[in-house]
This record gives sequence, structure tokens and C-alpha cells, in this order.
Amino acid sequence: MEPGESSYSAERRRFPVAFLAGAIVMALLFGGFYLLTRILASHDSATAVKLPFGAAEQAYAERIHFNELHMSRSTNMIKQEFTYVTGIMSNDGVQAIAAMEVTVEFRNGLNQVILRDSQFVIAPHGDPPLNAGLSREFQVTLEHVPAEWNQEYPSIRVTGLLLQ
Repeated sequence: MEPGESSYSAERRRFPVAFLAGAIVMALLFGGFYLLTRILASHDSATAVKLPFGAAEQAYAERIHFNELHMSRSTNMIKQEFTYVTGIMSNDGVQAIAAMEVTVEFRNGLNQVILRDSQFVIAPHGDPPLNAGLSREFQVTLEHVPAEWNQEYPSIRVTGLLLQ
């Protein structure tokens, strides 16, 4: 502070600097948020790809088997519960599978479907193909399984297939 200057005028001189610093921080936060939403939107559009499942794919799906199913649950730090279904998928056909989507269905005590979720177990443009005659581990992650679930393993069926 210079001689003869009040503390009020010194604070007034620092206000534009503090305001500018705050504006820069806010711009960085909004920019980061914008980039994050763009990245997540592009990820969601990639998972929105619908794989073919015509007569040829349906016939080939009979050669794909899911064995050694296991289920587990975990809770993250913000108390969200996740259920994992893992197992071995086998390609018992003669073609390589470039991408595959499955539908997992959980049922209640009356054998009614209470949860149906579709996910990629071989993502297009992300996972290596599953060659003919080979097996590989898979995992499906579910955010919430209803309490009415009958405590039996879910059914898993192929609902989208891209063959090489």
C-alpha cells in the first residue's frame, strides 16, 4: 500500500485480478465439463451400434455357448451396487466372431422377466475377434438387479453378431 492510500482502494485495485482469476478457473471447469460430455457422448454412440441378427446370424448363434457362469456383487465408494456375471464364451462354429452383443435376463419367482439388459461381450472395433473353435472369458456388469430376482443365474442369449 502506498503512502496516503486507504486499504479500501488497495482492495479495490486487487478486485479485477481476483475476478479475472475466478473467471479463468470457471472457464477451465466449464471447458473440462464440455470435453468430458463430448467424450462420453462419443462412447455412448459407439455402444449404440446395432449389430445384425438376421437368419444367418441366428443360425450361427446356436454354435455359441456360455459356460462356467459366476456372479458377484460389489459396492463402490458412493454406495452404488454392481452385479457382475462372468463366464466362458465358446465359438464352436467355423467363422471368427468380430463383434457380439448378448441380452441378459433376470427372472422373479413366477419366471417373469424383471430385468433385461443388452451389452457387448465382443465390442466392435475394440476387442480382438473370437476365432472359430476358441473360448474366452466374458463379463457383463449390471448396475441394479431388482430384489424380486429369484436368485438363479440369468439367461444369456446372443442378440447381435458380426462374423468375419
